[in-house]
Amino acid sequence: VRPVPLEMYIDGFPGRHYCPRMASMNRPAYRAIRTHSPRKPVIIFVSSRRQTRLTAQDLMAFCGVEDNPRHFLHMDEAEADAVLERAADPSLRLALSFGIGMHHAGLTEGDRRLCEQLFHDRKIQVLVATSTLAWGVNLPAHLVILKGTEFFDAPSKGYVDYPLTDVLQMVGRAGRPQFDDSAVARIFVTDAKKDFYKKFLHAPFPVESSLHRHLREHINAEVAAGSITSAQDAVEYLSWTYLFRRLRQNPTYYGVEDTTDAGVNRHLSRMVMDCFAELERAQCVEIGFAEGSVAVAPTPLGRVASQYYLSATTMKTFADRLAAIRRDRLTCDLLHLLSEAAEWSELPVRHNEDLLNRELEREVPFPLARGPVDYLSPHAKTCLLLQKHLVRGALPCTDYTTDTRTVLDSSIRILQAMVDVAAYRGDAPAALAVMELTQAIKQAMLPTESPLLQLAGLSPGDAAAIAAGSGNCRCIQKGGLF
Repeated sequence: VRPVPLEMYIDGFPGRHYCPRMASMNRPAYRAIRTHSPRKPVIIFVSSRRQTRLTAQDLMAFCGVEDNPRHFLHMDEAEADAVLERAADPSLRLALSFGIGMHHAGLTEGDRRLCEQLFHDRKIQVLVATSTLAWGVNLPAHLVILKGTEFFDAPSKGYVDYPLTDVLQMVGRAGRPQFDDSAVARIFVTDAKKDFYKKFLHAPFPVESSLHRHLREHINAEVAAGSITSAQDAVEYLSWTYLFRRLRQNPTYYGVEDTTDAGVNRHLSRMVMDCFAELERAQCVEIGFAEGSVAVAPTPLGRVASQYYLSATTMKTFADRLAAIRRDRLTCDLLHLLSEAAEWSELPVRHNEDLLNRELEREVPFPLARGPVDYLSPHAKTCLLLQKHLVRGALPCTDYTTDTRTVLDSSIRILQAMVDVAAYRGDAPAALAVMELTQAIKQAMLPTESPLLQLAGLSPGDAAAIAAGSGNCRCIQKGGLF
């Protein structure tokens, strides 16, 4: 039971094109604030950093025609001036002067914390934020406005709907226990989706299983652990999962044509055999026959995938392409191979980041490819971020810094798996080269550079002088050893 009762309104907006439709929502959003929450806190959720800025600009314009343009600001002039001096972003500084905050990953950590604190203390009334705020920071408000339910998805190169869990999380920010006895949520959607959201938000939706989308990784882990040794074992394993329960209750969702018990069992058997076939093609399992049934056994590659939590697709990519690594361009080819791992497909590529990726390619030592390059590919972005890390180059925005941390968190694990694959193939030079690349990523320097550059403050000239035997103690002292 919700502690604070919630009133929910769903408004439909016409228009095929995204940006004009978002612009048409700004005036209704301002009117909703004046109607439902003239003095209480308001959060407006938008899909991108650009929409955060554009929405705040329009709200400031609407405030400008009021008798009191700064009615969203609840500070005296001296306090407001002190706050504005702390804001680094000029657009944020202007918005804060009207009592409107902005919150997105493109702002510095200090600016985000400043907005959070001001909104929490009710010094500013309106906070325009991206959807990540709904999960990361506990800032409830009396009124929540969802300005659109779509975001740009780089893999599909278009706008897709928020996951329904995100919509619920954002709506759930409305209502402050101990402060409010009621709350309001306004959801702005396209006309075509208005009925869907009405049904979804007022009627329960069943929770479906996602196991069938990641069945290969689960089955491979069980085979590597010895829990599954045959097709019958795999079917019995699935019969104890939530997927099996939903298959029987909602068979159409999972593509089951024959909804009888026998039909569901046949569908499970087909899923298992298809999964075995895919794992065999990826060289992760071996399939045979024992006592009249299909038997399955793990391979070294399958055990590596299970140990490092990698997909079978990644294992196949490494096994097929490690042998083709050219000895005269080891670092370049290994970086390309590392960035092709299937695990990077979830790395976010935001709207217009293809332009940033083109600029980054001019600043890194190795090109992405000899032929056409998809600059919206998460794999291309991964390769660029790794190279910028190796040369210790500056990144264009805070988003890329966050994404670099994500890449570095997983890259060592994937490289360790690559070492094991090279060892399994008996390719000692490739295994050694991968180890050197692993160490290079840990130290943030290219494998071809002098190890002396790991010392803080030591220049390439000093390192060359020391290596040549002509360096003196002052060079070493500069490196911080004494």
